[in-house]
Amino acid sequence: MALVRSWAAGIVVLVLTEYVQMTLIHDNFVGPSGVDSFGAALALVHLPNLVCVVLATWAAARVHPQPWREIPARHVAAACVVPAAAQLLTVTLRWDVVGVASLALWMSTGVLLAGCAVGLLLDRLVWAS
Repeated sequence: MALVRSWAAGIVVLVLTEYVQMTLIHDNFVGPSGVDSFGAALALVHLPNLVCVVLATWAAARVHPQPWREIPARHVAAACVVPAAAQLLTVTLRWDVVGVASLALWMSTGVLLAGCAVGLLLDRLVWAS
């Protein structure tokens, strides 16, 4: 039940932050045609996604209760499964756009890994204080 509660918190935060990102940033600055440069993609797509993943991971990790949070594998699973599942879902649904050789796939995977690591680190920093 502890994992489900963490995953629910992660889902809620990820959906809310992605919605805000899509309505404020993507719709206003990116649009349906996409971006023209790597810098624009980084600033308007990948960095906002990083913030969403960090917040979702952090929320899921914060909700994960004792004594299970002291078991590293369970704590990482509680915190990182939701962003990883969202990444898999996105890649599966958009395989025509995001192929194995696509830079977008590798950038979003890097965002996922960095976001999960920063979210877990943030949880440890707040938990320790």
